[in-house]
Amino acid sequence: MTSATISLGVAGSLGPALIARIAGSAERAGFHALWVNDTPDGDALAALAAAAAVTERLVLATGVVPLDRRAPSEISDAVSRIDAPDSRIRIGLGSGAARTGQLALVRDGVRRIRDRQAVGLVVGALGPRMRALAAREADGPLLSWLPPAVAAEQSRDAHDLAPAARVCLYVRAAVDAAGIERMREEAARYATYPNYAANFARLGVGVESTVLPAPGDDGIAAGLVPYLGAVDEVVLRAIPADDSPDAYARFIDAAAAAITAARDTAEQDAAARDAAARDAAEQAGA
Repeated sequence: MTSATISLGVAGSLGPALIARIAGSAERAGFHALWVNDTPDGDALAALAAAAAVTERLVLATGVVPLDRRAPSEISDAVSRIDAPDSRIRIGLGSGAARTGQLALVRDGVRRIRDRQAVGLVVGALGPRMRALAAREADGPLLSWLPPAVAAEQSRDAHDLAPAARVCLYVRAAVDAAGIERMREEAARYATYPNYAANFARLGVGVESTVLPAPGDDGIAAGLVPYLGAVDEVVLRAIPADDSPDAYARFIDAAAAAITAARDTAEQDAAARDAAARDAAEQAGA
């Protein structure tokens, strides 16, 4: 797999005004996309409309919009109010808190939105059946809370089903001590949610292996390197020290520097592997 694109993720609860400000900074810093989580107190689609007004190239995406809370027609109507071409818009869909019929709910939602718009569609997926649906029916799965090796395995599975699938992965990230503490609290909270707890147990991984920086690392660059070859797009879900504009600006600056360092390391590692392979081939032919 080629090196992943890197995007920025934020919570819809920040509100359209702050998210628009973050979007402009993310575009200038070279991020591929801005992803906004949709929550009851944070309308991701309204935030994307605000972000579209201040950006020109940035892909505008939602995290999982729950189809048990927002109907496909409501989502399509909101998308139509985003002043950006369909090629810049990507909508994440999921089953939300639905307890039965999750696959049918998501399949129907994908098809209904497809009938009206040509925007990108990804599906939030934990289990194998939803991941398969995401690859076959939508443009690919939106994964989260995975270490690099598991992400790479799930990405290969999606591409086996649909070679053109785009596999996106949320990775929680913090760049300072206060942000790391907030991130640890969020990770511990997610580890208690039944669906996520069951998924961690099924995969045999701990939540601490799914965030950046990884335990013992100084900064996020080293832990980011293996993710670059695991999926098509890494979404750094920002966990700053607080939710002020300055805190997000500091996160974006630090993350941009870490991305450059991670790409440099990945290129050096690839060059070393290529050199070792050539040496082995020459020795075998000697």
